[in-house]
Amino acid sequence: MVLEAANDGWVVTKRNLLKIKRVPDLVIFSTIQPIMFVLLFAYVFGGAIATPGVNYREFLIPGIFVQTVAFGAGVTAIGLADDLQKGIVDRFRSLPMSRGAVLFGRTSSDLINNVFTVIVMSVTGVIVGWRINDGFLRGVAGYAILFLFAYAMSWISAVIGLSVKSVEVAQSAGFIWMFPLTFLSNAFVPTSSLPPVLRPVAEWNPISSVVLALRDLWGNAPAGVARGTGFPAEHPIGLAIGWCLLILAIFVPMSIARYRRAASR
Repeated sequence: MVLEAANDGWVVTKRNLLKIKRVPDLVIFSTIQPIMFVLLFAYVFGGAIATPGVNYREFLIPGIFVQTVAFGAGVTAIGLADDLQKGIVDRFRSLPMSRGAVLFGRTSSDLINNVFTVIVMSVTGVIVGWRINDGFLRGVAGYAILFLFAYAMSWISAVIGLSVKSVEVAQSAGFIWMFPLTFLSNAFVPTSSLPPVLRPVAEWNPISSVVLALRDLWGNAPAGVARGTGFPAEHPIGLAIGWCLLILAIFVPMSIARYRRAASR
């Protein structure tokens, strides 16, 4: 049963990847935005942001990575809404395939797309001065957490895509909530620079946990109060993995339930 669902999911994954191959603009424009963020923050705003103990560009790149995969997850919502609107899901329902295959195929193909985008971002980061300073294995561990987070965020977007009635709404709903979540974090500035009332919110933000985990694993973390305070600053790696697993535990079954209802409309 599990093997059959995995095979069906891989077929849907290949179908989605083939669509990207035929419309390469999707990949091109998904990489332009994060590259612009890197250049703007590194060369325009970087001189005004203090990050004790680490160069701002090294501080910045993990935050850009997390922002990129978080925004990239919005493609999941758009893709599912598009399939529903065009009747593709109805065609899938008429085939002898696992119901979960559509969702697992969609999230898997978007994860692969995120992998390609992160490769491009890594090259850009190296060009502007970013380095992994703590060895190969910790570098790989950082990327593993990054892609786990990307996969978890795709399942949140899947719920959104299956809950709206048009691609246009999915495009707005899939991205608008990401802006406050991303900018109210340590992705671009230390949480110590935020107003006291916002500081605990930013430090417990899942994005902050993932960003700080990457900085610790890659040797890009700032020192002193710029690192943050309390449990999130002391245990970022465990908290980042915990957030990802919690998101998956909540949104995978919710997405499957929403898919069954949406497909029966």
